Amino acid sequence: MKKFLTALLFAPLMAFASGGVHLDTWPGSVSDKAGLQNGAKLFVNYCLNCHGASYMRYKNLTELGLSEQQVKDNLMFTADKIGELMRVAARTDEQKAWFGAAPPDLTVIARARASEMGSGADWLYTYLRTFYKDDKRPTGWNNVAFDNVGMPHILWELQGTQVMGEDHKLKLEVPGKLSPADYDKAVSDLVGFLVWMAEPQQEFRKTLGYGVIAFLALLFVVAYALKKEYWKDIH
Repeated sequence: MKKFLTALLFAPLMAFASGGVHLDTWPGSVSDKAGLQNGAKLFVNYCLNCHGASYMRYKNLTELGLSEQQVKDNLMFTADKIGELMRVAARTDEQKAWFGAAPPDLTVIARARASEMGSGADWLYTYLRTFYKDDKRPTGWNNVAFDNVGMPHILWELQGTQVMGEDHKLKLEVPGKLSPADYDKAVSDLVGFLVWMAEPQQEFRKTLGYGVIAFLALLFVVAYALKKEYWKDIH
């Protein structure tokens, strides 16, 4: 029974499969601080109940433009001190007792998916938007990006209930709290936070890279001018 529950809940994150499904392009950006802040809010409210981010500290969230007090008041639900890691709300021993294994950590989930199937952000963006009702599945849900998914649709209250039509296209049968456009934006923000969390310094790395390229280009010009000056009497 434990093995069944483990496979049911955690298979999507241990063995994602695209199955040749077209992936929608993630429209977000890690430079969108407001979007990342909203993504962090969604993460701690919907994901951190089962999945931890144990390589990330709450204090790091101040890099998103939040003050320490804002983090403490709005995002710190599983810790007492801001320097603590973003561990899952439930204890590991409890999860092992319930499911047979602890849920996988999500700190680097975007990079893990990218290493296997191209863009991890595109996959996550598609995955979180293509759940649909399927009474044949144990959880009552299925997914276009991952057929026979074992993970339930944790964001169904926001998105509503989608069904698969006879034309093999998803249709919104029961509206959620958010409009389709607002839900897509919320998912984009959540994916953005996952992408940022996997490499918080990526914006600085890119900026530094541009600076290095510009320096090398300038150095080339100077070196070429020196070369012309040193060899002018020979050529």
